[in-house]
Amino acid sequence: MSTRDLLRTRRVTAGVAALAGALLLALVPLPSGGDQARAAEAGAVEARAGAEDSALTLTGGKGPYDDFSDLRVTVHQTRNLRAQGVRVTWTSRETPPSNGYRNFLQIMQCWGDGPAGPDREQCEFGASRAGTRWMSQRDLPQGSDPLEKEYVDHPVGNPFVPFRPVEGEPTDSVSDWTYFSPNDTNAQPWLRTRSDGTGEAVFEVKTAVEAPYLGCGAVERAGGPGTPRRCWLVVVPRGESDPDGSVNPSDGLTTSPLSQSNWDQRLVFPMDFGPVGNSCPADMAERRLSGSELLTDAITSWQSALCEGADSRFTFSQFGEDYTRNLIQNPTSTSPGLGITVAPLETEEPQVVHAPVAVSGVAVGFFWEDRDNGGQQVRDLRLSPRLLAKLLTGSYPYDIRQLDFTNPVPDHLRGNAESIVVDPEFRKLNPALDRPAAAQLNPGGILVQAGNSDVNALVWNYLQSDTEAREFLQGKADPWGMKVNPYYKDLGLDETAPLDFPKADPTETRARLVINGEEMTLPYGQLEKSPYSNDMHNGALRVRRGATGAAFVPALDASSPGGMKLVTSDVNPGERMAYGIVDTASAARYQLDLAALPDADGTYVEPTEDSLLKAVARMPDSAVKGVKAPTPATAKDGAYPLTAVAYAVAPLDQPADARRDYARLIRYAAGAGQSPGLAPGELPPGYAPMPKALRDQALAAADRLVRGAPAGPGAPPASGAGTGGDGGGGAAGAPAGGDGSATTGGAGAGGAATAAGTDGAPGPSASPGGATGGAGGPGPAKSALASSGGPTPGEVLGAVRWVLLGVLVAGGAAALAGPVLLRLSARRAATGGSG
Repeated sequence: MSTRDLLRTRRVTAGVAALAGALLLALVPLPSGGDQARAAEAGAVEARAGAEDSALTLTGGKGPYDDFSDLRVTVHQTRNLRAQGVRVTWTSRETPPSNGYRNFLQIMQCWGDGPAGPDREQCEFGASRAGTRWMSQRDLPQGSDPLEKEYVDHPVGNPFVPFRPVEGEPTDSVSDWTYFSPNDTNAQPWLRTRSDGTGEAVFEVKTAVEAPYLGCGAVERAGGPGTPRRCWLVVVPRGESDPDGSVNPSDGLTTSPLSQSNWDQRLVFPMDFGPVGNSCPADMAERRLSGSELLTDAITSWQSALCEGADSRFTFSQFGEDYTRNLIQNPTSTSPGLGITVAPLETEEPQVVHAPVAVSGVAVGFFWEDRDNGGQQVRDLRLSPRLLAKLLTGSYPYDIRQLDFTNPVPDHLRGNAESIVVDPEFRKLNPALDRPAAAQLNPGGILVQAGNSDVNALVWNYLQSDTEAREFLQGKADPWGMKVNPYYKDLGLDETAPLDFPKADPTETRARLVINGEEMTLPYGQLEKSPYSNDMHNGALRVRRGATGAAFVPALDASSPGGMKLVTSDVNPGERMAYGIVDTASAARYQLDLAALPDADGTYVEPTEDSLLKAVARMPDSAVKGVKAPTPATAKDGAYPLTAVAYAVAPLDQPADARRDYARLIRYAAGAGQSPGLAPGELPPGYAPMPKALRDQALAAADRLVRGAPAGPGAPPASGAGTGGDGGGGAAGAPAGGDGSATTGGAGAGGAATAAGTDGAPGPSASPGGATGGAGGPGPAKSALASSGGPTPGEVLGAVRWVLLGVLVAGGAAALAGPVLLRLSARRAATGGSG
């Protein structure tokens, strides 16, 4: 069987799982917006400082045996919270390098409606993978705490502190994972203090969407809507002594932070979340939009500010851009009236406008803890295009299988560096991480999203624009003898830019268990060792947790066929390593560190507001005049090479009221929606405010949309009619359409307008292999939650209709597409890892 045939078979299998993921849909109630555009630059500095405005610092106190009076802990954001990462810093005594289980912090998220904060039963803690040490569990060893009066006895084993959710029954054992588990808990049981007396961490906070058992931010409660539920961040400092005064220099502390004496030393930080609930009445007229994940975070922020005073509500479904373009080009009665894309829609019919709505990009986000440096975080990383090419082609043996004496390096990868951290090219670029091979921990495969997306093609375009990476993809060895995985060589990745990240290596490895002298085995492959993420947001969340979800460890399981299953490996705090290709908004949300990548000049650049806008200014036009194509080869002078612009694409032949509603949305996106900040309605971190030329172009497109298609065949054509027509009627370089809007298909209405500049947008449509308007298969089989809360019954009905449409279209495409499925990436339903 050829590599293409084998990959096609694997894709079809993965596609079945993707359909299940498609049923996860969320609605974004978005209302009408104001017609006035605000200058996005005004107040940008103050908005970016909004997180620090709500910073809170608390000081420790003296305990029975340990004095924490010198402890100062700062939580750097306590208001306008969403599901995100929150920075926590502190000063205290050093954690001993030889035995780290002394002088450390433990952090957990809790609910509690009382003004004094939570009870210990209300805190998410005890599901950590920090081994079986009681310091990371809810167990309270009998007799270990003289002050413990409540949990002192249990019929079987040690007593424990149950978890009590907002609604529902409390847990009945220490291994009751009804509400949270080792795969998705956010508790941090072991945070070290450096030798200079400082420490830092990023803590993942959850809303009522991710953790309904905590209910943070929920406004729907018994008795009717209320203010968003406040939650709490609890920090428990640990010193040298356990509650009974004992000191164990060799083993360190062994008791839980929930033990009464330890709990009494806690620092409690109030955490105020944005509203998680419904903003728009369900009986309002529904306007559908769907498309690129690049806009999801922005829409999530805009919805609450836009909803007030609306006469219609908008529901957003996150899909791949190619699938969205197909829905716009071949509409049905339930198709969206507006799509979000990166590459333009090249079509004669229907006539459409393209309106830029957001500037962001994709990046390599990482969370690496350096075991040989006391578990401290690695903050700086450089990756060359060739290193990225190695990661994306499964060319490191450790990314294909877990190496040991029974599972050596596969023959087709012999001679390659076993993992990126021992690759001489990586060590040369990152001298601070140049360690002996035996001391290195393997980070595993890089996380990539399973679905089709224009931004995936942008990454491949970036690799092809670099001579060394392109030659590696062709089969040329690097200076140290490493070659591309041969199963990727015949995919033509040196010249075509697919919309997905293939998993092409068919190598099968047997995971083994020996029970009572009998060997049990279970196979796994590249998909298990280097799994997909659902989408880029899910990838960023997994990276923040330091767990990719790789499941290759055998474990007994009576409910599984053969009595065993594959689970994720246990990784101790201080040894977590994960990285992935994510969008810059999700990376900012979870405060990931970002790898620097070289621009076209060879200068290593990270995505910042400045570097993103430099890239936009250098983008050439795509096939549609006025719509810019992200082109890494033109990203010079500090421009970030993986920058993209999200575009709203709307047909001109819609009913007038629908056109007016979608135009209001575009106007808000070009106006108040470009003001950076953390408050609802503002532009979240990870985006760059669009320059004036792009905002003007969007406003012109909104005006053009309101006017609609020409009245009849006798209507005079506008300049720039058709695909990529002459953009006359404005300043040099103005978008097509005569009025500053970029239009495709048929004639556009003329009229006086201001020509936009050359700061336009989309993506990899110009890349070989990146079809922009074809039927193709559906993109992500997951509709992301782009509202701040759950839907009302009316919204559910709207969602069900939309999901069923997507599933039916996906099923039909799957039945007819045949070889096209080779490029259809499967969404795998995953929220935090397998097992």
